[in-house]
Amino acid sequence: MSEHLSDFFTDISAPALAHPDVATGTMMGFPCLRVAGAFFASCDPHTGDLVVKLPRERVEELITAGIGKPFAPAGRTFREWVLIDDRDEARWTELIDEALLFVGGGRR
Repeated sequence: MSEHLSDFFTDISAPALAHPDVATGTMMGFPCLRVAGAFFASCDPHTGDLVVKLPRERVEELITAGIGKPFAPAGRTFREWVLIDDRDEARWTELIDEALLFVGGGRR
């Protein structure tokens, strides 16, 4: 397969990038989305998994439901970040939008 592991993230990110305050960037070497300079969604380039920033309670809810996993690069858990390893387009779109609203302070 010639596709890059982050291609799914790139495709799913297109609607979020339509917002004037949203831009691409990198975070710890991962491709990411920023709103007004703050990171809110990323993709692990080694696995293609989605990583989004959400309220701690929401992260715990997604992990408990079996939808997400803790995001712990180098062994350090980021409590407001959750890793999603499925490739569900609707779920990724919803979580990227949710992260955008959380980090952007309701900005859409």
